[in-house]
Amino acid sequence: MTSYLDLDAWERREQFHVFRSYDRPFFNLCAEVEVGELVTACRAPGGPSFFLAALWCSLKAANEVPEFHYRLRGDRVRVHEVIHAGCTVLTPQETFAFAYIDWSPDFDAFHRDGRREMDRARQRGEMDPADDRDDLVHTSTIPWVRFTGFAHARTTNPADSVPKIVFGRFGPSPSGMAMPV
Repeated sequence: MTSYLDLDAWERREQFHVFRSYDRPFFNLCAEVEVGELVTACRAPGGPSFFLAALWCSLKAANEVPEFHYRLRGDRVRVHEVIHAGCTVLTPQETFAFAYIDWSPDFDAFHRDGRREMDRARQRGEMDPADDRDDLVHTSTIPWVRFTGFAHARTTNPADSVPKIVFGRFGPSPSGMAMPV
């Protein structure tokens, strides 16, 4: 279900009116996130997929932050009730396909459904960008690189206001184990 913000009552209306006409009215931030406990849990016998566990954590956070539900639509801001995942999946041909995983607060259900959808996308190998959906966070993983910044492929259309998140290679950090996000 979607609704629209009441712009007259929105405390960020002035910022919206300034930035909505920009070609790229978005901000990009890369930070190292502590993932030591998550890595330990995923490496345990029978542990879950690290990617799906990190994806679940990021979707949990996105669903708790109201602004991650907002999408710029011309003079309006659409608000989605729930945010889901669109993610890249490596194919056997060493290209990638897109998978779409619905959010569930139940991690086991999310993990099960996520594995199934990722396997299906891997087998199909299709590049269906689901341009008709903006109730997503687009997510990728670059597990070979511990990067310090990242820019996603984007259209120059300001209506493409779907948040983009990428996970990099995790490794030792002063606080234990960290991953660039």
